[in-house]
Order: sequence, then C-alpha cells, then structure tokens
Amino acid sequence: MKAKVLVVDDESEIRSLLAELLEGEGFTVSTAGDAAELRATFDKPQPDVVLLDWKLPDGDGLDQLPMLKKQWPDTEVIVLTGYGTFDAAVEATKRGAFHFQCKPFESKGLLLLVQRACEHKQLTEQTGVLRRAVSTLSGGASPVFQSAAMKAIVNTVERVAASDVSILITGESGTGKEVIADLIHTLSPRVKGPLIKVNCAALPRELIESELFGAVKGAYTGAHVDREGLFRQAASGTLLLDELSEMPVDTQTKLLRVLQEKEFRPVGGRTSFRADCRVVAATNRRVEDALREHKLREDLYYRVSAITLAVPPLRDRREDILPLANLFLKRFAAQADRSLTGFTPAAAARLERFDWPGNVRQLQNEIQRAVLMCEAGLVDEKDLSIQAAESVSAEEANLSLIQGMERNTIIQVLRQTAGNKLEAARRLGIGRQTLYNKIKQYHIEV
Repeated sequence: MKAKVLVVDDESEIRSLLAELLEGEGFTVSTAGDAAELRATFDKPQPDVVLLDWKLPDGDGLDQLPMLKKQWPDTEVIVLTGYGTFDAAVEATKRGAFHFQCKPFESKGLLLLVQRACEHKQLTEQTGVLRRAVSTLSGGASPVFQSAAMKAIVNTVERVAASDVSILITGESGTGKEVIADLIHTLSPRVKGPLIKVNCAALPRELIESELFGAVKGAYTGAHVDREGLFRQAASGTLLLDELSEMPVDTQTKLLRVLQEKEFRPVGGRTSFRADCRVVAATNRRVEDALREHKLREDLYYRVSAITLAVPPLRDRREDILPLANLFLKRFAAQADRSLTGFTPAAAARLERFDWPGNVRQLQNEIQRAVLMCEAGLVDEKDLSIQAAESVSAEEANLSLIQGMERNTIIQVLRQTAGNKLEAARRLGIGRQTLYNKIKQYHIEV
C-alpha cells in the first residue's frame, strides 16, 4: 500500500513541487493551502506523514500541531519553515513534530526525511504492544511508574523520542537514567541501529578522544592499528554519554564542535566522518554545581540539553517502590526457579518507608538478596537486610569504608565544636581549607 502524505503550505508553487516530487517516488499526495483546509481533512483517511508549513495565512502551523496530533496520533509531522532557529526546532519537537526542516530544502534530503517518518510510523504500528510495555515498564497487571513525576518523564520521552533533538538526563546515581536512555532509543526511528553507552568518568583522560572519535595507526604510542571510535560504532543509532560532566573540558570543546558540525575526525587522521547518531547525555552531578565548578562547559550544556529530563530519587517517588519491587521479585524469582508471589504487609511497609540512598539500583540488589533468603511464598520483613528506619544519606551510600569513617569523624567533631570549623580543623589536625574541601566533598551540612 502506498504511503499517504498531506502537504500543507500556502504557496501553490511549493505544494505543486512537493506533490510532483513525492508522487514521483510512489507516495499518494493530498494538499491544503491553509489551516482551515487542514482542519477540513480531519474527516478523511489519516495520512502517514504531514508536511506542515510554519506560517499559514490564517494561523500558526505550530498552533495546529497539537490538534492535528490529537486527531491523527500516529501521523508523523514534519514542520517546514523559512525562519529556522534552534529554539524553533525545539518548540516544534515539544509539540509533537517528527522533524523540523528549513526552507529551501534539497529534494533528496526531504525525500529521505519523509521515508524515515513513514518507517517510524510503520515501526510504531508493528510494535504497538512493545511500545506500551516499554513506555510504562509494566511489571504485570499494573505499570511500574505510578508517581506523577515519572509518568511526566515517560510522557515527554514518548513525545520527543521520534526526533533527533539532544536530551540531557539528570539525577542521582542509581535512579534509572540508563533505563530512560533505553526508552528513548526504543521509541526512536533509530531503534534498528545500535545503542552505544559510555561512562565518561571511566575513560582514561589520555585515551578519551580516541575512544570517542577513533584514531589512525601511529597516532600515539600503542596505536598499532586504526581504531574505530564510538561515534562510528553508533552510526544510525544512539550514543549515550553517561557522566558527561566528568569528561575533560578540552574534550568537551571538541565534542561541542562535533555536535554543531555533525562530523568528526579521528585522532591523527585527515579524513572526516559524518556523525550520524543521536546523542543522549546523562550526569549525576547537579548541573548548577557542574557549571559553577567549571566541570561542564556552559555552551556544551545548552547544546545537549534541548530537552532535560530530571529523574527524581526513589525517596521522592515512593509510589514507585512497591511496583518496582514486585517487578524485580518476579524477575529474580524466575531466575532462581522460586515460587514467590509477593511481600507480606510488614515487608511492604518497610520497603516503602526506607529512603533508598542507592535508589533503584539498591532496591534491585535488595530484592535479589531477599529472593535467595526467603523460605516461604511471600518475602517477609526478616528476609530484608535494610533497617527499619533509614539514617544513612545518599552520599554515604556511595562512599568507601575509609571515606565513610572519615565523614563520620568530621561530623562528630563538628557537633562537638557546635559547627566551629576553625576549632574542628584544629582538633582533626588538618588545615581549615582542607576541612572546607572535605565538607564539600562529603556533602556535610553544618
């Protein structure tokens, strides 16, 4: 069956040109010259793609977009405009557009864009069940995300995943930022391509550029063969740059250039390659702190955060605790070949009251342990290792044993000195500035 395209533009020459171009490629084309004619087509068969001009004589094309998507939720919309700006592209994406195309446009590029939109619509239809399952992360009869905050994030992901707009995911360690990145990739037209994940904090400073952009043989000591970087590996797919603020600032400068110019050059190479991947970034640092401490370039931040998704910690969305716990219980019970059906009221209450400083990752590990410890059909309070009352901070959960001891010692001395930092530093035998650095490092409230 031929794909149907509706062209909405007030210029008859452009409508005729697009109709001829698309029909020559096998599309069935209908046209509308203004917003009124567009609304008149709502009782006709649903098109696969709409090419929608931004400026219409009787209204703003973007103002028609929500109504159009409500009438035809599965139709992909490509916004056309002669007044293209980055802010305009972001606004179009937020309102549900598949893509944003500036005029004048190349015929080949526009045809490719329309074909991608059709493929995405077809993929969405074919995987409707998967889409609903993934978007709600269903763990059974009820969806996992019950909190309003997470439902809002999922809703935003569903609206923007179809575009290539850059997305920044923020949140504490273990909140599920990678899960959100998986969701973005799964619901995007790039789902058939790879999803490449890299932790910027784990890459050696001297090798991070070759890891990202590749390197040619002999570019540096130990480069015995050409190295294919992550940008090439992620071609036609998605590249997740986790812990972006831990990337060296000079590398951030080169990354910004790649994102702006859509091409990169391997270390020591002379040939540039097209950066054909969607970039999703994540960080567990507070963005304000990262910018103030110059850990994150401000221009790079604005480039990667066209859409920002702030994933709240689990303690701030307690409605999600039990649904997540049941999902993990079902998964780990199946792996262990155990017949566990749920939690006792006492165990459920303890899970809900706990603050989960390690967030979802800690909850997952706790349930995995409980499955192994449980001797009955329901996980009981005695099968849980968490305390009845939580007193450990999120920062403490990520510290080593020695760091935790040091943090506790500083807190005790500060209490003894009623918060007098100079006296506390004297008793600890360290300099005042060193104490200030430790207080900041361990997020100690004085």
